Amino acid sequence: MKKIITLLAVIGMFGFQSCEGPEGPPGVPGQDGIGAAAFDIVNQDLFKENDNVYSVSNTFSDEVGSDLHGSDMVLIYRKSGSTNTNLPVWQLIPRSIYFPNGDVLDYDFDFTVKDYIITANGNYALLNRPDYVLGQTFRVLIVPNELLSSINKNNYNEVISALKINENEINKIDL
Repeated sequence: MKKIITLLAVIGMFGFQSCEGPEGPPGVPGQDGIGAAAFDIVNQDLFKENDNVYSVSNTFSDEVGSDLHGSDMVLIYRKSGSTNTNLPVWQLIPRSIYFPNGDVLDYDFDFTVKDYIITANGNYALLNRPDYVLGQTFRVLIVPNELLSSINKNNYNEVISALKINENEINKIDL
């Protein structure tokens, strides 16, 4: 009987032990990276790269303290105005704006796990429309890959709700 109890005790010790490893980022179990995050680039003037192309860029480690996980997605919204109650109006980019005279302005962005670049370009002199390249506010959202298929990225409120990010948690960065 003693042998059976000892055997059960040894099996129990192995059965109740758990494996441990380094703790991952908050909110995204089992991944290396920053998980869901958001930051605003406020009052930003886009810098002229060449004729009709303006841009702003930076690294994620400067903004959120880490590189992205390889499968994270970045969504960038441009503040296009405010409602009557002073709520911001966010437009997902890439975005094309068509003017009555036939001119077109395109906002776009690219990113890697380390950095991002936001560009504006058009078929006319952008400085004729400085309100589209000077004093811009962009909201950058980092979305874990597993959330992408379950959200409508064109609906800002749905995205921010799925990320469980409160407006007062969003860092404002003035580059």
